[in-house]
Amino acid sequence: MMAYLKRRVGETQRKILLLLLAGLALGLTRSPKKHWWILKQIPKEWDKVNRQTLERAVNSLYKSHLVEEKNNKNGTTTLVLSENGKRRALQFNINKIEIKKPKTWDKKWRIIMFDIPEKFRGLRNSLRFHFQEVGLVELQKSVFVFPYPCHNEIEFITELYNARKYVRFVVAEKVDNGLHLMKKFDLC
Repeated sequence: MMAYLKRRVGETQRKILLLLLAGLALGLTRSPKKHWWILKQIPKEWDKVNRQTLERAVNSLYKSHLVEEKNNKNGTTTLVLSENGKRRALQFNINKIEIKKPKTWDKKWRIIMFDIPEKFRGLRNSLRFHFQEVGLVELQKSVFVFPYPCHNEIEFITELYNARKYVRFVVAEKVDNGLHLMKKFDLC
């Protein structure tokens, strides 16, 4: 079924899923800072979608069980992401995630550690893969480091894999092999 959905979900449908996911995230967060971050993640190409294409895409998403209709008391209908739709939207967004590097380094290290039981080896490998994909450097097994703010991106990846209870995020001012790390990140 997932392979079928992967082939069948088009670009407009991906935009719809991401927009619905952003709406869900906005509703669940209380932080104004996170609100702005979420709003910045919504693709600007959304405006380019024409109405007919939009209607066809929504219909297709409904038929593929990625969205559900919710009938409101006032007679209107709201389109919401199904659980499967949430997973698909997160999967689409993970492929485009990148950590923005500020012009100047604040001289702090972001250390991400995880301790995942052996029975969840696939989860551990997936986290390791995605952390490396966004530019983190492995300090030692299951410990990664990055010199720039990346809390939101790490939180997103952690949420995607439902691994929050295994992951820790630390901001440090000094690492004993800091010079070596500075060279790895071209900070010297």
